[in-house]
Amino acid sequence: MTVRVESQGRVGIVTLDQPGRANAFTMAMREEIWRIFEELAEDDAVRAIILTGANGQFCSGADTGDMGHQSTAAFLRRMRWLHRMVKAVGGIRKPVIAAIDGACVGAGWSLALACDIAIATPRARFCQSFGRIGYVPDAGAVWQLSRLVGPMRAKEIVYSARMIDAQEALRLGLVLELVESDALMARALELAGSLAQGPTLAIGMAKRQFEAAQALPLDQYLELEFAMQPLLATTQDHLEGISAAREKRPPHFQGL
Repeated sequence: MTVRVESQGRVGIVTLDQPGRANAFTMAMREEIWRIFEELAEDDAVRAIILTGANGQFCSGADTGDMGHQSTAAFLRRMRWLHRMVKAVGGIRKPVIAAIDGACVGAGWSLALACDIAIATPRARFCQSFGRIGYVPDAGAVWQLSRLVGPMRAKEIVYSARMIDAQEALRLGLVLELVESDALMARALELAGSLAQGPTLAIGMAKRQFEAAQALPLDQYLELEFAMQPLLATTQDHLEGISAAREKRPPHFQGL
């Protein structure tokens, strides 16, 4: 099994697991990751997600065994599934945490960049390695990096195809925090569990706000806010939040 999915309470855990290949994803894995995230999107019992890798690695990108000479049609199919996969991860209306150990390279890093929050171990290393094989970054890497570190630093990372260690990734804001390897999943579960207790619908709409903030002028962005807030005012979570504030107690959100 190359992609495993399980749950702990309200948290779904998706684990890339391809031993001996640093969890590089095959064509079949692209489809499997897409399917899993589509199913998690519809599973009301899951309110936060962790994406991680087995075998002391996160993901070394696309499996080179799938590359080489192929028809244009076959290559386009590879790209379509790559894009479906990353859109399923980035577009899900639930918080996604990338828990990164070891290699996080190429489209594997693109996959991590599609998550809302990334935490990593001191052993983690990051690279947009496409230039080494005469490619450009794919799976939205340039779009994500430009937003996170600015165009100039993103260009340097991409053009040089150099390795970035965990400390630099932390300094650049590419990961939220560093955690020792033996505590990585415990910390990821702590973060995800906290988010899973939040107002799921509101978090999903906040994700849309962050996406829109990069693409829309202020007046159009405010129109999006204008549509969102009255809708959220009708939810059970909002009513619970107001009641909890009045009663001076922690809220108990249900994601409704």
